[in-house]
Amino acid sequence: MLNVAIIGAGRIGRLHAENLCYRIPQTQVVGIADVQISAAEETAARLNIPFTTADYRELLAKPNVDVVVICSATDTHTEIIIESAKAGKQIFCEKPIDLSLSKIDAALEAVDKAGVKMQIGFNRRFDPNFRRVRTAIERGEMGTPHRLHIISRDPAPPPLSYVKVSGGMFVDMTIHDFDMARYLIGSEVEEIYTLAGVMVDPAIGAAGDVDSALVTLKFANGVIGSIDNSRQAVYGYDQRVEVFGSGGKIETDNNYPNAAHISTAQNVYRDLPLNFFLERYSESYVSEILSFVDALEHDKPVSVGGIDGRQAVVMGMAARKSYLEHRPVRLDEI
Repeated sequence: MLNVAIIGAGRIGRLHAENLCYRIPQTQVVGIADVQISAAEETAARLNIPFTTADYRELLAKPNVDVVVICSATDTHTEIIIESAKAGKQIFCEKPIDLSLSKIDAALEAVDKAGVKMQIGFNRRFDPNFRRVRTAIERGEMGTPHRLHIISRDPAPPPLSYVKVSGGMFVDMTIHDFDMARYLIGSEVEEIYTLAGVMVDPAIGAAGDVDSALVTLKFANGVIGSIDNSRQAVYGYDQRVEVFGSGGKIETDNNYPNAAHISTAQNVYRDLPLNFFLERYSESYVSEILSFVDALEHDKPVSVGGIDGRQAVVMGMAARKSYLEHRPVRLDEI
């Protein structure tokens, strides 16, 4: 049994807490921390977590804590990673690791020096649809991949308060798609070109960000990729992938609340796709923690390591630079 402490009792922290308490039998949550102590206390009361604190360091000082799950604000991640590694705790950290490469490198160095494991929360790798695409590529089911197309559109923009501190769309939203691109194709991206704009909410532009983008990717193995992002798809959460190759293609559709189709004399239609990421990716959040626990129990490499987390941030920086400078940007420039 692994004793787990959760740092951060916001939306994603509560999700991981519920999964760890109810769906991961190899773990027990022994404490939860949040700077807003009421948030930690509410979650603890609901899930019977025995200890709460406003100071995460109290959790790191507990000898019975084996694992920390970091779900706090992005600007706190590297500090908590470094302190957790020094305390000998195994680490699961939500994305992004940080918005500064120097801070990310310091965190990765601390993890390596301490000899602990760290997995980054790119849960979409564990989605059954996307895993099937990866398996098809590995098996050569559609021949040699030529092109990758990722569609990733949110149902509605995040609050403006979040936009102002998130680091921008490329590192808070597209970062998942950057990781997915590397995961699916199994090759590094060498060059990025971005076209982007403000087409959903002028306030997002006033905050210095964009809400719509098309990002093209040039992979080291020759594959050409594209990522289609929007902060608002009025019909729901739009998450699709297509890989086209020399022997065919594989594509995934959105997930729906049911499989029913309604046919009338005027139309054939179905209900809208799932409307939020917590619904669309509910099982992938469980699977990613199970994978992490398996790596700890059997002393195996984690599925998504610190370098994966770093590379996605580099790609986000390159995409932003390309947008601002109106040119393709090689990742080695970053």
